[in-house]
Amino acid sequence: MAVTEDDVRRALGAVPAPDDAPSLAQSPALSKISVMGGGRVIFSIETTPEQAGAIEPIRRAAEAAVKALPGVSDVLVALTAERAPGSAPAPKPQPSPMAARGARPAAPGAAAPARPSPGPQGAGVPGVRHIIAVASGKGGVGKSTTAANLALALKKQGLRVGLMDADVYGPSVPTLFALNERPEVEGKQMKPLEAHGLKIMSIGFLVDAGTAMIWRGPMVMSALTQMLTEVAWGELDVLVVDMPPGTGDAQLTMAQRVKLSGAVIVSTPQDLALADARRGVAMFRKVDVPILGIVENMSYYCCPNCGHRADLFGHGGARAEAQAMGAPFLGEIPLALAIRETSDAGSPIVAQQPDGEHAKAYGAIAEAVWKRLSTGAPGRAAPRIVIER
Repeated sequence: MAVTEDDVRRALGAVPAPDDAPSLAQSPALSKISVMGGGRVIFSIETTPEQAGAIEPIRRAAEAAVKALPGVSDVLVALTAERAPGSAPAPKPQPSPMAARGARPAAPGAAAPARPSPGPQGAGVPGVRHIIAVASGKGGVGKSTTAANLALALKKQGLRVGLMDADVYGPSVPTLFALNERPEVEGKQMKPLEAHGLKIMSIGFLVDAGTAMIWRGPMVMSALTQMLTEVAWGELDVLVVDMPPGTGDAQLTMAQRVKLSGAVIVSTPQDLALADARRGVAMFRKVDVPILGIVENMSYYCCPNCGHRADLFGHGGARAEAQAMGAPFLGEIPLALAIRETSDAGSPIVAQQPDGEHAKAYGAIAEAVWKRLSTGAPGRAAPRIVIER
């Protein structure tokens, strides 16, 4: 029996409201309710930073009430908090599972990261030694393929590695690893799926393929926080996070919520991509995340028949850009049919051809990243980021 929005509202009729409304179902604090395929229900409760801690029992009650409905498989309830322009930042409430408390941007140019405050603001993930972001300034540069193969190359070095797909709008990891089953839940934690020795989690495991994720910033923040804190990652040396392209909510959430040990920026050689990569580097530096290095993807093309090399998108631009920005250059990955074919087949090149030239290229990048992590790029305390309306 499929659950409907009316069913959810009836269940929320028994949950107290955070205001003077008779119930949460009748409260203006309740957002639009999204009922997705497979019985997944998502909604949020508007509050303020000052009241967020007090509203947490209501959030938990709402989650329990909806989860008890026949046909409901998963429930995501977020608390969304915002403050008036010019007011002082509220003390950060203690985080709790499923309660990512973000802020809603209102107008272009209104967002401004605050200066880092004394003491750690971001939190680590229990059992995870390093968390690194693989990011790009724009889409279409092969960031997800790079993240997957980097994770596999780190695993090949004997490290314990996880891969988290943070691209909630266009998750690629399920395709890259041919994974489409739903994670099991034990207690209040999801068990990550596994492939080629990696522990893997993606929003793509929780929503139907092809679903349009039309989420506001707070919903993105809540989903990412859930995948970080409500997944049984176990003991990991490195958690590789495949970020969405650009410099938006997901990047700010990761910088605010967790201690990132660093970021790897992926770019293609042409000037257009490099300009966006430059912005990505600037964003991570502004929120005090170390740059582990820059990767030039699709660096060149070698004909598999005659061996002729062609620089289809130019060549060496990322290396020159890294030098200009004072960032490490990690290496070049060619535009190769084998990399595309193995990725589409659900077995990335490092897993499919571990002794091949392309796997060696990813391996060299992984070695450089791990050297930086273990000797010269410790995680830094993340700043508290406030987005004003």
